[in-house]
Amino acid sequence: MYAIIRTGGKQYRVEKDDVLYIEKLTVDQGETVRIDDVLMIGGNENTKIGTPLVDGAHVSLRVFEHVKDRKVINFVRRRRKSSSKRTKGHRQWLSVVKVEGIYGPDIENNETEK
Repeated sequence: MYAIIRTGGKQYRVEKDDVLYIEKLTVDQGETVRIDDVLMIGGNENTKIGTPLVDGAHVSLRVFEHVKDRKVINFVRRRRKSSSKRTKGHRQWLSVVKVEGIYGPDIENNETEK
């Protein structure tokens, strides 16, 4: 079974026990986060597509750590002006999370939350 969730302005296709790098969440390491923005649940014969969200569905994620992504370098140079050069770098904070479970209404093999 899989779900499509929305977090940090992006959409992710997740399954149980997947490890994801998503934009930094405002929780501490080791905590569990509940994502209610579930756009679709599928994988079995009962596929649920939300309008825009699936009612009563959520995905629980456990935060392992907060890390920085690779550096993105922005180099600007204007032609014919030798003194006009600029380099800027940026590293985005990410959260490493593991999918603990996918929960929804009328889904077979629904795991109970602990």
